Amino acid sequence: MTGYVELHIRRWLREFVVGLNLCPFARPLLGAPNLRIAVCEETDSTALLRAFLGELDLLQRSTEQDIATTLLAFPNALHDFEDYLCLLEDAQDLLVGSGLEGVVQLASFHPHYQFAGEAPGAASHYSNRAPYPIIHLLREEMLSRVLMDDTDPDSIPDKNIATLDALGVDELQRRWRGLFSDY
Repeated sequence: MTGYVELHIRRWLREFVVGLNLCPFARPLLGAPNLRIAVCEETDSTALLRAFLGELDLLQRSTEQDIATTLLAFPNALHDFEDYLCLLEDAQDLLVGSGLEGVVQLASFHPHYQFAGEAPGAASHYSNRAPYPIIHLLREEMLSRVLMDDTDPDSIPDKNIATLDALGVDELQRRWRGLFSDY
C-alpha cells in the first residue's frame, strides 16, 4: 500500500500543488530525491505520534541535501478532520517540547480540510486538501531562504484563493475526482 499512497501523493503534488501553483516553492522538489514521502499505515494515535517523532528525528539527523522536507501521510487513520486537528496539535506540542520550534515548521493537509471562518463549500479549502491526512515537516531555514527569493510571499495565500475561486468549486471537484480515477 505504501507505494500506491506515495504515487497518489506525487500525483496530487504534480496536478494540484505545482499544477495550480499553490506553492511556488514546491516545483524544484517535485522530482527531487530529497523530497521524502513517508507513509504511516498505523491507526492508533500513539503509533501515529511515534511515527511523527521518528520523522522529526530523521529530518534532524539528515542534511538538507539528503532530506529537504518530509510529507508524512496517514492513509488508514484520521479520516475525521477534527481527529486530524487534535493529532496535529499534539504533534505541534511535541515539536515545541523537543526544542525544535523555529527549526521545523508543520504544514497541514487533509482530504476534508476546512479553514475556520470560511463557508463549507468555499474553493479556498482546496489549497490544503490532499488525498490523505498529511503533516508536512519543513526546515525553517530552507523556507526562510526560499521566501527571501519571493518578491511578495505574503501575497501567496491571496493568490491561491484567487486561483481557486477563478476555477470554481465544480472544476476543483472534477479535478479532485480525477486524482482518484486510476486508484
